[in-house]
Amino acid sequence: MIKTTELKINAAKDPRKVRCDALVVAVGQGPDGPELVDGSLGGKALQALSRSLGVLGITGAADEVRRLPGIDEFHAEVIVLVGIGQVSAAAEPTEENLRRAAGSAVRQLRGVGHVALALPAASVRAAAAVAEGAALGAYAYTEHRSAKDAGDVVAVVTVVTPAAGEKSLPAALERAAILGRAVNATRTLVNRPPSHLYPETFAATAQDLSKNLPVKLTVLDEEKLAKDGYGGLVGVGKGSSRPPRLVKVEYAPARAKVKLALVGKGITFDSGGLSLKPATGMTTMKCDMAGAAVVLNALLAIAELGLPLKVTAWLCLAENMPSGHAQRPSDVMTIFGGKTVEVLNTDAEGRLVMADGLAAASAEEPDALIDVATLTGAQMVALGSRVSAVMGDDGVRDAVKAAADRAGELFWPMPLPEELRPSLDSQVADLANMGEKFGGMLTAAIFLREFVGETNGRKIPWAHLDIAGPAFNEGAPYGYTPKEGTGVAVRTLVAYAEDVVARAG
Repeated sequence: MIKTTELKINAAKDPRKVRCDALVVAVGQGPDGPELVDGSLGGKALQALSRSLGVLGITGAADEVRRLPGIDEFHAEVIVLVGIGQVSAAAEPTEENLRRAAGSAVRQLRGVGHVALALPAASVRAAAAVAEGAALGAYAYTEHRSAKDAGDVVAVVTVVTPAAGEKSLPAALERAAILGRAVNATRTLVNRPPSHLYPETFAATAQDLSKNLPVKLTVLDEEKLAKDGYGGLVGVGKGSSRPPRLVKVEYAPARAKVKLALVGKGITFDSGGLSLKPATGMTTMKCDMAGAAVVLNALLAIAELGLPLKVTAWLCLAENMPSGHAQRPSDVMTIFGGKTVEVLNTDAEGRLVMADGLAAASAEEPDALIDVATLTGAQMVALGSRVSAVMGDDGVRDAVKAAADRAGELFWPMPLPEELRPSLDSQVADLANMGEKFGGMLTAAIFLREFVGETNGRKIPWAHLDIAGPAFNEGAPYGYTPKEGTGVAVRTLVAYAEDVVARAG
């Protein structure tokens, strides 16, 4: 079972009436140097402090957090100054600026129980962004830590905002809390070591997370997968002593007008199989199941929010290991639905399990189909470690990009050049699992497109999200993003679902 600290979020108008351990105020990089961006705070003491920012060496840069002694007019043990980046009198900080500042402050204030965030958040949307950033910043992975204080993250956050009395604020804060829980559960799944997370235990955790929510969960074991023709999952998983699973999670409210399908790559550890990775290439491969964790928790968040659309998530779970039973280069497998694939490289395994999931999801004829995967190292070559790629049909791709922008996640649209498709041709099967090396991220997406089915005589609208780099932060924490599992794409999928509901009327 996943256990995370439940952050309590409330709101208040007057910071002078909030008793807390730390009061957080924003500092921006203004045209004339650092300046307080304290919204409605005011106060002579803070104004005096603002004149000393430069002398104190405070710059207002993003991720800068400084603690100062408390001030008499506020009931806080310490005043905390958090950098919010460049500011101007003509523009308010963006919602993402607020998320990152709140998340950075809460992340760096571990061990502090109650934090009041007096950031420039005058509207309900801005206050919700502050709450969301706080929920994302209040995360620590401690399942295997023996130290008793390892999980001492902030437990209570008060968002100081003039919008505290508005009727729509409680629902906005609850949405922020739900998103925080979903992202943090995704992070924990990604962070779990492969000794503890493998297909069977992943399926069991999905069942635990689904409790008390209006969802139905079905697990196909290795025997059912073989019987029903899921050759990708069976082929990839047969090298491991821990067999594969396909988990189907369904949320189907009675008033749903739209059907959305999500498919996630769930390789719980990727050794490369017989096409063995170098040792240094395996050290982060516990994260290769991030796509499955994302689609699971995005669906659960959608269910908890009660959005009126049907969503089905397909978790394609396998462990890719070398053994005497493992698939070999030159093997041919039959994917669910009948297409055959020649395996040229067993380390290109994610697309094989995803092919099964895409074909199975297509058989139910959804209105739109989105898959999420840590699919290619080429994604990082193209876009780096913080920007994810989105490819596919123009309508879904552009809608995902718009949802990501609203959610504050970095996605960039990429093309699917038709001249790359012939490189996937095989002499012995319908297609091969490897093609053109250059533009490998695009070639992998073109492979997946082959398994997207039709509905009413037309191709199902589809998008592919490659989150290979952004799913796992190998560097230092920043903003609301911790080291290792990030939970990227959960908020984008929820925002996309909200947009679909809005368009459906």
